[in-house]
Amino acid sequence: MSKYMDEFKEFIAKGNVMDMAVGVIIGGAFTAIVTSLTDNIINPLITFITGGGTDMTGALVVPGTDIDFGAFLSAIINFLIVAFIVFNLVKFVNGFKATLVGEEPEPEPVPVCPHCLEEVKEGATRCPHCAGEIPGGAKIPLA
Repeated sequence: MSKYMDEFKEFIAKGNVMDMAVGVIIGGAFTAIVTSLTDNIINPLITFITGGGTDMTGALVVPGTDIDFGAFLSAIINFLIVAFIVFNLVKFVNGFKATLVGEEPEPEPVPVCPHCLEEVKEGATRCPHCAGEIPGGAKIPLA
């Protein structure tokens, strides 16, 4: 059972799974925006312009044709909520993945000679490479 869980951890840690899931979720939410735009704004506008049909010779004013900006704004707000939740989920998974995989810590900075930029031991007062004096002893550079 332990081998099975190790394989599952490796599968999740690859990142391709999360990328694909985020793409599917955001794509579905964006599809809702496009559908709302066409159903609630573009189609009623076309109906208004054409007079209720595809024949452009009809009347320009059609009673009862409503452009529903509220439904379109609702679709945009729903998209933003879904995107925010997916963003937080990805942040959580990335943090979990870092602890799961055990990222290597960054190597400690090494002091360098200010004259020749070669590595020197911390606390040295002279560089072993160029014999230049290191005022105050070799310190780890702030980077």
